[in-house]
Amino acid sequence: MSRSTLVVIITLLAGTALPAGAQHTHDPSHHPAAHDTSFAAVQARGKQAMGVDQYTSAHRFDDLADGGRIVLQRDPADTAGTRTIRAHLRDVAAAFGRGDFTTPGFVHGRDVPGTATMAVHRAAIAYTVRDLPGGGEIRITTTDAEARRAVREFLAFQRADHRVQDR
Repeated sequence: MSRSTLVVIITLLAGTALPAGAQHTHDPSHHPAAHDTSFAAVQARGKQAMGVDQYTSAHRFDDLADGGRIVLQRDPADTAGTRTIRAHLRDVAAAFGRGDFTTPGFVHGRDVPGTATMAVHRAAIAYTVRDLPGGGEIRITTTDAEARRAVREFLAFQRADHRVQDR
């Protein structure tokens, strides 16, 4: 892995802007999971649903005291990709607010744990989108204990299926 690729990955995970002159380059065939057909299928469906290459984007799925958050970012110099991510996150937040979880079901090729309960408790859950460098986040908040358990189940599944380390 090149030094510039490491800078991009560390920068994306830290949620900061890239240093001046840093470039985001990537060859998906070198990703360790690229040859895992199940993971590759999730990545391909993710690209179709989100409009950006999943191998060149960074996901986070964090549990928080009042719910959690979904973060999707890429190289901030990719302004078209950043706009695509932000539009996608706004669409997803609106759909989740209606109790519609078809996008994660499509991306993962199955019913996603937690979403049935999140749909039932949709009136008790708020989804707020915030722009971040290279993308954005969806904050998921609730005071309902059952909804919060479902949100955490959903986020845990996302971390596992997207192969994102806990934070």
